[in-house]
Amino acid sequence: MRFDEAYSGKVFIMSRQDAEEADAIIYGMPMDWTVSFRPGSRFGPNRIREASLGLEEYSPYADKHMEEVRYFDAGDIPLPFGNPQRSLDMIHDYVKQILDKDKFPLGLGGEHLVSWPIFQAVYEKYPDMAIVHIDAHADLREEYEGEALSHSTPIRKACELIGPENVYSFGIRSGMREEFQYAKESGMHMSKFEVAAPLKEILPKLKGRNVYVTIDIDVLDPAFAPGTGTAEAGGITSKELLEAIQLITDSGVRVVGADLVEVAPVYDPTEQTAIAASKFVREMLLGWVEKSKG
Repeated sequence: MRFDEAYSGKVFIMSRQDAEEADAIIYGMPMDWTVSFRPGSRFGPNRIREASLGLEEYSPYADKHMEEVRYFDAGDIPLPFGNPQRSLDMIHDYVKQILDKDKFPLGLGGEHLVSWPIFQAVYEKYPDMAIVHIDAHADLREEYEGEALSHSTPIRKACELIGPENVYSFGIRSGMREEFQYAKESGMHMSKFEVAAPLKEILPKLKGRNVYVTIDIDVLDPAFAPGTGTAEAGGITSKELLEAIQLITDSGVRVVGADLVEVAPVYDPTEQTAIAASKFVREMLLGWVEKSKG
């Protein structure tokens, strides 16, 4: 499937009509084949799009209007239900098309394993890349119940791909003892519990580098984002995540792609999770796309 094919479904607010004129491509990855607790994140991308209709088109955080950023919502990749490897291969090939056109890929998940093939595609284009990972979970397992393809493994895979010293995790508050031990001994950076304050300290070290940002919505406390598959008490506020996005915008790092994953709308009848997610996507678009071209 090509990202510039005609799409007639729901789109993120103010999506352009033509993929060729866009600087960024929004795409959905409706996959939850490997989740270990509550499924449903495959419905996240479309719910985020629907929630975006309630957004103001002007952001007081970025002091920008959405008409100032050219982006095209390509819809969801038609992933084969229950087939993780084929799904990951399709995501890789899809994102590679976007990168080959020098456009900014902004993915909506879906479970966090969908980020793994994106890491691979981005690394092929930017072998000097670093990853900023914002999440409640370490995601550093080598396997889960014998399965190497699991939403608990993408960051371990990333460490093995680009080197743990190039992986920076924030907001972590859940994982096996062995995962925290690996983080400590491998040379990766892991900040527990908080996001904005440690991110502010780390970003100067990443200035001038090509950085991919992956955000799991469950970094938020369930009070702010109950609609996720593996909710973890003790998380950050929506305000802190907005601050983190703005810190990245102002930091001088070159964000070359991003994703927001694990919105599972069935667990949130209030829709506050999808509403928050759509606002984060707005700020990512306004803050990161234009600077990625520098």
